[in-house]
Amino acid sequence: MIAILGEIALSELGRLERVALREVWLGEATHFTPWLAMDQNLEVLSETLGLSLEVEATETFVGPFRADILCKDIFSDTFVLIENQLEKTDHNHLGQLLTYASGLEAVTIVWIASKFTQEHRSTLDWLNRITDDQFRFFGLEVELWRIGESPPAPKFNIVSQPNDWSKAVSKAAHALDEKELSETKVLQREYWDGLHDQLEKVSGPISGKRTAQAQNWMNYPVGRTGFTLGTAMHLWDRWIRVELYISGENAKTYFDQLMQEREAIDAEIGDPLNWDRMDDLPNDTRKDVRISLYLKDADPGVRVEWTSQHTWLANKLNLFHSVFAPRVRDLVP
Repeated sequence: MIAILGEIALSELGRLERVALREVWLGEATHFTPWLAMDQNLEVLSETLGLSLEVEATETFVGPFRADILCKDIFSDTFVLIENQLEKTDHNHLGQLLTYASGLEAVTIVWIASKFTQEHRSTLDWLNRITDDQFRFFGLEVELWRIGESPPAPKFNIVSQPNDWSKAVSKAAHALDEKELSETKVLQREYWDGLHDQLEKVSGPISGKRTAQAQNWMNYPVGRTGFTLGTAMHLWDRWIRVELYISGENAKTYFDQLMQEREAIDAEIGDPLNWDRMDDLPNDTRKDVRISLYLKDADPGVRVEWTSQHTWLANKLNLFHSVFAPRVRDLVP
């Protein structure tokens, strides 16, 4: 008798096979860097690092050298420089990374390679020990794997990171020190910590491996720059919200394209959404749009209600991602 795991026979399970990086990416500048700079691929890297990255520029000069990818961490509003190698690490790239760090006041350096030598891994560990929290150094090894005839899938493995990063996911990302936070700010951060725990439990497309902020909202990537999935909570009016927020010069155009599918989108969500063009807002946000869903009479200030609220938020966030992500990718300016 064949043992059964769920609905799949154990004899039908696939086998992981390693794929050589050069089979997929022929060159670093010509193939790997443009691939990594794509929103959906940068999201994989963001989740690995516990950051929320948006591309500022590719192949841009920083001092005498040209950085592969220059990003911003949208939570801390600091620069993140990414340097890529499809081979094992070398001294030339290490020198470039140190030059980048010396030219910026606050920066996170991400060095990606197929293999880290022990000396380069030790150097990054040493840099993380001797620098303050304005400078952070990550070393990542990239791999490609496939099962059978499936497309190769990337995997990033952290080999070096800032001290206690996995425990704190950057304590410096908190806007204020714990003792300086008001009672409301502490509650807000604990509220989002609880949501992130729930997101990890349900294991949907939205990762909970993020730093909770002491504020009444949180943002999550949906696979394209200018588009974010968001959650918000209001203590006084007693509501919580999930939304797709679109910003930028083409926001209204994208909104109108999505509006053409409003009936289908509402049906897939299972509730009528609030479609807000935000035309009556001040000039700095008038160009933005929001598509949202509220849960009214939900008091975030009552901790005994958090379990049900976090369940609702996690389910709706993942549902929003499933419904909107493929549509967002297909929108045209």
